[in-house]
Amino acid sequence: MRASANRPQRLLQLSWEFPPRIVGGIARHVSELSLALAQAGLEVDVLTAYHPEAPREEEITAGSGQPAGRLAGRVKVLRAGPSPIHPLDFVCEIHQLDFGLLERLLAYGAQEYDLIHAHDWLVAFAARTLKHGLGAPLVATMHATEMGRNYGLHNPMQHYIHSVEWMLTYDAWRVICCSQAMAGEVQGALKVPTDKVRVVPNGVDPERLHSGDSPAELAKFRARWARPEERILLFVGRLVREKGVEVLLDAMPQVLAAHPEAKLVVVGSGEHGPLRGRAAEKGLGEKILFAGFVPEEELRRLYAVANLAVFPSLYEPFGIVALEAMAAGVPVVTSDIGGFQEVVRHGETGLHTWANNPHSLAWGITRVLSDSRLAERLRRAGRREVRQRYAWEKIAEHTLTVYREVLAEREAAAAPRPVLAMEPGPRPRYLAAEPGRRS
Repeated sequence: MRASANRPQRLLQLSWEFPPRIVGGIARHVSELSLALAQAGLEVDVLTAYHPEAPREEEITAGSGQPAGRLAGRVKVLRAGPSPIHPLDFVCEIHQLDFGLLERLLAYGAQEYDLIHAHDWLVAFAARTLKHGLGAPLVATMHATEMGRNYGLHNPMQHYIHSVEWMLTYDAWRVICCSQAMAGEVQGALKVPTDKVRVVPNGVDPERLHSGDSPAELAKFRARWARPEERILLFVGRLVREKGVEVLLDAMPQVLAAHPEAKLVVVGSGEHGPLRGRAAEKGLGEKILFAGFVPEEELRRLYAVANLAVFPSLYEPFGIVALEAMAAGVPVVTSDIGGFQEVVRHGETGLHTWANNPHSLAWGITRVLSDSRLAERLRRAGRREVRQRYAWEKIAEHTLTVYREVLAEREAAAAPRPVLAMEPGPRPRYLAAEPGRRS
């Protein structure tokens, strides 16, 4: 084993998304965690999916932040090649991805890792194969569960994905969850033993969300999204049911009755058609703008000009979007479910509203819009909370603690054990077991 004193030196992370391929929150989580671990001195290889605008291999050197005497680590990103044939469905696509990941690592040739860290079921088969093939312990981070996303299991595909999630958590030495809510979900849905689960929150880099534009530049940018007298309400997230966009649209007539100057900007990829129809039925007209996917540079500017960020999720294992808004200095209103209950402290760093309740959501939005002192207090407290509790340096150290636990337990399990020698004498003697000896 390369690890010294139960501290890993070389780590392999597997993720189906990594910038510039961004589907959800896993991409940003893995990229920033990898860099923070490298700044703690680790050599981190990231095995991830193909992206046409990214090189098959790139290396990022950790620049600063190393303690005295510790060498800087690095992050090496290994991307699989494109799929050779068009998959029949999403599950086929994921299986082809996992084969592609294995092929890419074989071509790379690196065979010595102290530990393997897999992110979600999408890389489960590749991670399991590498665990058994390389003999390295496996840690899995579960960012969500199929049962949680769909409020149960309702068709064969959902049952299949649920089974793959179970397989990954079964094979993992430790299962990391981003919140206590998610830990409870994993233990309940996947029957993971309590002593196998560790809670390590997501982190956020406040500097990544800071816009360096001048006031004049921001004013020019803002004019693209709203009139000068309008106040921007910002939603950021995938346009899927669990993110609660429909609830937000249902709340908007009440919001506009109290604050006709409000303007809702919806940022995120997904199916716009049904949402546009719902907005038209509510008579929202020009009071809502569906922006689709927005590049990170523009998203930073949107946070800088937004008056309020709204996240009415029906299912949210953690709530990284709320942390990002808080880091950018935007007051937040969220639903009261899942990770939001832990990330946002009601009345201190943001406001909670009842999930799936447009009247409660409208109350939260109008309360912040109506009280400038409350908005400023939430803005300041939210930004302070992120810097004190969710800096990536701290998250990386929590993660390293989990790695050390695994390596220590593995070393203890591999150590020679005393066996009872059944020989004549007044009392039995204990001998150290030899490797391969059966007692």
